This record gives sequence, C-alpha cells and structure tokens, in this order.
Amino acid sequence: MKTTNTHRPALHTLALTSAALALMAGGAQAEEVRVFNWSDYIAEELLEKFEAETGYKLIYDVFDSNELLETKLLAGGSGYDVVVPSANFLQRQITAGVFQPLDQQQLPNAQYLWDEIEIRTATYDPDNAYSINYLWGTTGIGVNASKVREVLGEDAPLNSLALIFDPANMEKLQACGVYLLDAPAEMIPAALSYLGEDPDSQDTKVLQKAEPVLSAVRPYVRKYHNSEYISALANGDICVAFGWSGDVLQARDRADEAGNGVELEYHAPVEGAVMWFDQMAVPADAPNPKGAHAFLNFMMDPENIAAASNYVYYANGNKASQEYLLDDVRGDTAIYPDAATMQNLYTTRPFPPKVQRVVTRMWTKIKSGI
Repeated sequence: MKTTNTHRPALHTLALTSAALALMAGGAQAEEVRVFNWSDYIAEELLEKFEAETGYKLIYDVFDSNELLETKLLAGGSGYDVVVPSANFLQRQITAGVFQPLDQQQLPNAQYLWDEIEIRTATYDPDNAYSINYLWGTTGIGVNASKVREVLGEDAPLNSLALIFDPANMEKLQACGVYLLDAPAEMIPAALSYLGEDPDSQDTKVLQKAEPVLSAVRPYVRKYHNSEYISALANGDICVAFGWSGDVLQARDRADEAGNGVELEYHAPVEGAVMWFDQMAVPADAPNPKGAHAFLNFMMDPENIAAASNYVYYANGNKASQEYLLDDVRGDTAIYPDAATMQNLYTTRPFPPKVQRVVTRMWTKIKSGI
C-alpha cells in the first residue's frame, strides 16, 4: 500500500496543451485545476484528454511519500484541488478537518464504483463521504524464482513470509540480495501476520513482538528502500524484495523488455497480505472545488480509470472499467486477486500518535541494528 510508497520516476508538471492554449488564444484564460498525485501514477495522455474535454488547464504535480503530502495538507494552503493520499493517512487527515465532503451531485460517474472496494475503503472513510478510490494493490513478495531456488532448493517458500522472516532463509539469501520496504506501517503488520498475531493491532505490547522478528533478519537485508527494488529486481541485482504489487510487476515487465533472462514473480503471502488503497480527495481549502469534482468524475469514467490501470499495473475501484482493461492486467491474479486470495487480504488502520511514537522508535532501532 502506499503508506510511504514511493512510485517510479516523476512525471513533470504538465505543460499547457493545445486545448488550453486555444482557450487563451480566444481571449479566455482557462480555469486551473491543480492535482497532486504519486509520481508516474497515471497515463500521461489522460492529462491531455481531461484538458481537451473540460477546457480546464491542468496543473499536475507529483510527490513520493505520504509524509510529504501530509505535511503540506496539515500546514494548510496547499493550493491543490485534488490530492491522492493512501487510505490510512486519509483517515487521520479527515479527523483533522483537512478535506471537504464530496458533492455527489457533481459525480454522476460514481455509479460505476465497485461495491466490494467501497466496503473496504469505508473502514478509513465512513460512507466514503470524503474520497473515491483511485487505485489499490497489495504488499507482498517479489522473487527471482530461479535464483531463490538455487539458494534454498526446489521447495523454497516463495509465497510465504517465512522467505523473508526466517533467519535461516535470509542468511542464505543475502548472497543474491534482499530489499525490504522502509515502511514500518507495512513491515510491522507483516511480521505480526507471520507470528499469527493481528496485523492490525494497535496494542504496543503486541506490536513490540514484531521487533525480534525484524531484528533477527536485519543483518541479511541489503537495503531498506521504497523504490530502488524495482530496478534491482529487473536487473537481477537482487533475488527478493518485499514491496508493492504493481512495482514488482513493473520490474517483471522491465526484465521482459530487456530480455536479460530475469524471470520475476509476485506473491501475496499465504499468511495474509495487506490491501492498500490510494484515495482521491478534495482539500477543504481547494481553490477550485468545481474543477476538482470535474477531475474526479473524469477519472471515474470506466475507460479513463482503465487507462490508468493499464499504465501502472494496479487494480482500480471501478467495476465497470474491467471491460476496458488489457488482458494481462485483468487476467493477472497478482493485480486482481482471485476470490480466495481476496478473502485473505487485510487492511490496517493508522497508529494513534502515542503508538506511532513507539513504532517510530522501534523501526529506527531495527534499521540501525543497535
């Protein structure tokens, strides 16, 4: 999930398109809509299509962490009309009064939303009053299967958290390289799931049970990072990464395109995998709420959101979009899990401030190895 998810190389702010220039040439200054989204997280032609269809001038900026976005939002006056936080950050931002309720009258394309996803996102945004799902995915294990089997044998637990949390496995895997996410909100629940504990626990005594699990494998982790594992997997520099589903699949596709012989797989762990959501929302002080709703409605058009999924290889919360998805997106169970896997996915809530301080200290201690 993108709790601190860092997506791929940034798209730059979109320049004026011909539609916007035409409006200006006609003596009319196009109204602006300002969007702040994760980097490389949309098909670029959609930005131009939005301008052409609506007449708005789109200012599209990118960020690479929820923390950066949250800092801007909590400071106020961000200047953005639409932002895309991850759902567990969204929840506390709603509580802080950061967002305005959505006007459903301006969102006729909401009819296409997927009820199963709305039920899950309501955990963070009751009644889905403040947000709409953009894309969603899972957090799991990316493996270079042949390399891992060379090291651990044919019965290597490719789809189990034991691959990364059993020190005996990790000691052997360090030779071919393992990256883990630098994201305590991802890694701690995973460690709890491995232990058979509630991955959504907010009890500090339970959370601290994750520390010895994570500390025991720390010496064998080559790097904690939220994006570099994509290239490292694709190039064959590492054999295992614990990361976001779409990122691993992008690495798989890069390796295929390069023809370098690296064959990658993504597995949602059998012990359970976190399901994360990135949500489109309108800041309370958005300069152009009407334009913001126009952008949300545009992105809820089934063909448009399908284009986004086809570009980034993440699932979306729009049921009607599935007929427009590429076969290798719709048919890939790593992107759209089968029913059995869906039942094994869990969601996590944000930590309350006091618990977050404990988690931050614990994670710093784990990474430092002290």
